Amino acid sequence: MSVASDKNNSNGPTTQSATIKDAPTPIISLRRVTRTFGFDDIATDALSSVNLEIQQGEFVAIMGPSGCGKTTLLNIISLLDEPTLGRYLFKGRDVSKFSSSRKAKIRNREIGIIFQNFNLINDMTVIENVALPLSYARGMQYKNLEKASELLHIVGLGSREYYTPNQLSGGQKQRVAIARALINRPSILLADEPTGNLDSANSKIIMDELTRLHKEGNTILMVTHNPELLKYASRVIQMKDGSIASDAELTETKAYRVTKRTIRSHSYHSSRRKPRRRK
Repeated sequence: MSVASDKNNSNGPTTQSATIKDAPTPIISLRRVTRTFGFDDIATDALSSVNLEIQQGEFVAIMGPSGCGKTTLLNIISLLDEPTLGRYLFKGRDVSKFSSSRKAKIRNREIGIIFQNFNLINDMTVIENVALPLSYARGMQYKNLEKASELLHIVGLGSREYYTPNQLSGGQKQRVAIARALINRPSILLADEPTGNLDSANSKIIMDELTRLHKEGNTILMVTHNPELLKYASRVIQMKDGSIASDAELTETKAYRVTKRTIRSHSYHSSRRKPRRRK
């Protein structure tokens, strides 16, 4: 893990170097990952030799100036892009050995993505947008719409099921995007500036929903420019020029305590699943 020591910041949550003892196999592990765009003299490294480990149940905020590699990092983690150099291990498995169909299946079933600009389809109703990931494999079946309806009620939009996206506010669209990202019960949720287009009231609604999901054991990686959102996270990664400049736990947040509890639970269950050695 790329780690740098951080001093306590009186303007934000207390931090310490991000090291987790006795943790199980990371759900995400990047080893000297580089992503280069262009060729020869015009080649640019969007990511440069990045080392990173994420445990199941963490809530990680990723910060840094525009162009520092945050979105490229999310694209690689979500299997939408591939490293030019280095290795990516997903749940301990080398992603470079996965076929295109296997990557697509992981994206569809294990990784939920919340885009900054929502990426909703205006010609479809809200409930159809939410059910869309299920329809890729099985069509727009009634049971899929039932699942979508349940999620829309959870995020407070049960009365908007048959609206179209252009009839919703920005905050409502983002909640639809969250419901769509959760339809396949993913183990990882990636959020690229989830509150970037929202006012403070709608931002709080979205962050409260992400907090609820984190408490249920979801792993959340959130790209943000807003330092006020660090109070919702258990860890913060600062990026600069395609590298990780610092990586620290936010030890005084509620999310940190939730993360530690989830990791302990996962470690316990993982150890119990290990076969006993015969004497």
